[in-house]
Amino acid sequence: MLLSRMFLARLFLTGAIVTEVAGTSSMAMIPEQGAGWMNYIPMWLLIGFSYWLLAKAAKTISIGIAFALWEGLGIALITIVSVLFLDYDLNAQELSGLALAIVGIVMVTMGETGDEPVRRRVTRNSKEAVCTR
Repeated sequence: MLLSRMFLARLFLTGAIVTEVAGTSSMAMIPEQGAGWMNYIPMWLLIGFSYWLLAKAAKTISIGIAFALWEGLGIALITIVSVLFLDYDLNAQELSGLALAIVGIVMVTMGETGDEPVRRRVTRNSKEAVCTR
């Protein structure tokens, strides 16, 4: 195989993040007056494609890790786009929250091992726990 499975999953996840940021950012470009449903098509397509790419990435990357990275990096990048291109100003609290989010994203990423999830083996003699509530 030319590309490793994990590398390909990370490419899918990166694409999911980029298309989510593009789709969410496109909301700001929809005109307020006379906005028919056709104006929303680019946003729907980009966000739908983002979910599809996220699903492809989640085949290899743990869904919890993939979703945390998708949401966390998406929020950080959308904030950067809104500051650079949409004239939004951040206050100290928002900057602090963004910094904490980025630290959390780094910690989650560093904790990822890339190993296959461990599947519990069921044998004939193993019994299922019974809920007594």
